[in-house]
Amino acid sequence: MLRIRKEFPGIVANNNITLQVKQGEIHALLGENGAGKSTLMNVLFGLYQPEKGEIKVKGKSVNITDPNVSNKLGIGMVHQHFMLVDTFTVTQNIILGKEPRKNGQIDIKKAEKDIVELSKKYGLHVDPTAKIRDISVGMQQRVEILKTLYRGAEVLILDEPTAVLTPQEIKELMSIMKSLISEGISIILITHKLKEILEVCDRCTVIRKGEGIGTVTVKDTNANELASLMVGRDISFSTDKTAAQPKEKVLTIKNLFVKDLRNAMMVKDLNLDVKAGEILGIAGIDGNGQTELIEAITGLRPSESGEILLHDKVITNMSPRKVTESGIAHIPQDRHKFGLVLDFPIGENMILQSYYQKPYANKGILSFKRIYEYAKELISEYDVRTPSVYTKARALSGGNQQKAIIAREVDRSPDLLIAAQPTRGLDVGAIEFIHKKLIEERDKGRAVLLLSFELDEIMNVSDRIAVMFDGNIVANLKPEETNEQELGLLMAGSSKQKAGEQ
Repeated sequence: MLRIRKEFPGIVANNNITLQVKQGEIHALLGENGAGKSTLMNVLFGLYQPEKGEIKVKGKSVNITDPNVSNKLGIGMVHQHFMLVDTFTVTQNIILGKEPRKNGQIDIKKAEKDIVELSKKYGLHVDPTAKIRDISVGMQQRVEILKTLYRGAEVLILDEPTAVLTPQEIKELMSIMKSLISEGISIILITHKLKEILEVCDRCTVIRKGEGIGTVTVKDTNANELASLMVGRDISFSTDKTAAQPKEKVLTIKNLFVKDLRNAMMVKDLNLDVKAGEILGIAGIDGNGQTELIEAITGLRPSESGEILLHDKVITNMSPRKVTESGIAHIPQDRHKFGLVLDFPIGENMILQSYYQKPYANKGILSFKRIYEYAKELISEYDVRTPSVYTKARALSGGNQQKAIIAREVDRSPDLLIAAQPTRGLDVGAIEFIHKKLIEERDKGRAVLLLSFELDEIMNVSDRIAVMFDGNIVANLKPEETNEQELGLLMAGSSKQKAGEQ
């Protein structure tokens, strides 16, 4: 990709970026949130057309007008948010749009056989007959990779592939990537996880604020150098914090049972408390009841039985607004579904929790002057990068959307701050900022409940760790008395004893 420029109304997303990928290499594309990484790859995949620049495949200049053209050229992309049909099987998803036929009918048996062969060749183990909704996130990702290989991809673009994986699944993905390049496939890895780049990548191209900063050979660099290339300043990787001074219990949960959408019991007789002045981290593999637990506390999901108490007052099964008013703030796991109204201006998203209260409303009439004044203050304090307060929330990058939610929730100075996956898909600069904010809240004497699938985040930020497995808390640990290995084993269901032995 030579001198690529891509513009959107009011913003230059990519300016004069050059990216050259060799056959059989893993090439990292590194940059902050909103730096233009995904935009550049969407240009390569044919979803966007560039204003300037040239794309060459095997030395020939090509015009990629849509994803079908990129598929024909051997370019496949696995998006950050998977593009799978939940109710279809693995096989149906992989062959969709490229179905093998026999006598005018789809030959599903041949397809299944082809997929088994393909998955063996690349070490991508999947069950071809399983429905997507019944398989793990890691397995869904393998289906996405197989989908591109089935179409003959020689260049594979992976957009933030480890954002939703457990530590064990990340290890598996790394070895899958290595086996793919040994077969001559090239991989472009969009990421901002420096550890992964240093582990598997050959070269790394850095983008900062839409500009190409340059390409480095990974074995000649280190995490600090990559981080400062990416954000333009030095970054601290360890979280500076004093020891916690926990005080009274703010949140108490007794014998809680919660079901999921399919009526399965996901939280089973759970007991937990969070004190003022501490960060309690919940570690666990996705799907062990963490989401249902958070939704039950915040009023988004009914509890079957048990009690949730805030300062000894029962808040079980209260409406979300009542929960909010009683002193709980919530940074939701799914920012698009529960955090923002994407088609509202970012300024109005800043007061979603308090728009009906003074000074933003008087007798039901909104004061937009006050709303936007307040939004401007928050946007500048939390460094939310947006063309203006009137820009729609959906036009911001993921990291800036997340900063906006955090600004709104933290600024209400709640007694309990629930942060679910607060740094998912964010770059090191934004992560550093958010961790600092969580610790500031703790130091102000607030209780913080942190849910994260990132083990280093749990270890770095928490004062106490509760490990959740199969709907229950299976261990309570101090970060300084455990390690990622032990946590990983506990998260997978090993008993404390076994984890200790190993």
